[in-house]
Amino acid sequence: MNTDPGVRQSEHLTDIPNSAAGSAGAPSLAGAGGAPLELIAASLRRERRRTGLSLTEVARRAGIAKSTLSQLESGTGNPSLETLWAICVALDAPFSRLLDPPRPRVQVIRADEGPTVSAAQADYQATLLAACPPGARRDVYRIAAEPGHARVSDPHMPGVMEYVVLSAGRALVGVAGEPVELGPGDYISYPGDIPHVFEALSPGTLAVLVSEHT
Repeated sequence: MNTDPGVRQSEHLTDIPNSAAGSAGAPSLAGAGGAPLELIAASLRRERRRTGLSLTEVARRAGIAKSTLSQLESGTGNPSLETLWAICVALDAPFSRLLDPPRPRVQVIRADEGPTVSAAQADYQATLLAACPPGARRDVYRIAAEPGHARVSDPHMPGVMEYVVLSAGRALVGVAGEPVELGPGDYISYPGDIPHVFEALSPGTLAVLVSEHT
C-alpha cells in the first residue's frame, strides 16, 4: 500500500509489469494495446527537457513519485491515463503531444528561391530568408568546415532556432538523423533545442549561421 501522501492513488498502475497489467485488466495505455511505451518515454524526456525542470520537480508538481517518473522516461513503466495527464499538466504540455509529437520545424530555401527585391541603380538583389520575431536576440557566426567528422551539437536552451546560409561548398545541415544537403546560396532553418548537425561534404565549405534566442 502506498504510504506517500504526495502520491496519487492512480499512480499504482505504473508499477504493474506489462504482462501482468494485461492479465489483470488494469486500465493502462500499454496494457490496452495503446501507444508504444518507447514513444511516450521519448515524449516525456523531450517535454521535460523543454521546460528545464528536474525529475524531482516534475514529479512533485504531478503528485507522483520520482521513481515512477524515472521509470516512465526510461520506457519501463506502464502508465495510466490519469498519471500521464497529471504529468502533462506539470509540464504545461497538451496530452496529444505525448502520443503524436510535433515534427521539428525545418524550412529550406534554395539559392534561386525566396521573395527578392532589386535595387534601381545597382546590380543588387536582396532576398528575405527569415524575419526576426519580437523580443528575440540573434547571434551571427561565420562557419568554415572541411570534410571529415560531422559537427554534432547537443540541444541548446529551449526555444533556440538556428538559420544557416551556405556560402561555398556543400554540407549536410539540420536536425540530427534528418539533415538536408545544401549547396551555395541554399538556406535552412531548424530547432536548435534538439540535437543537430553540420557536416561538410566538400573542401572549403563556408556558411553563415544565425542562432536565435527568444
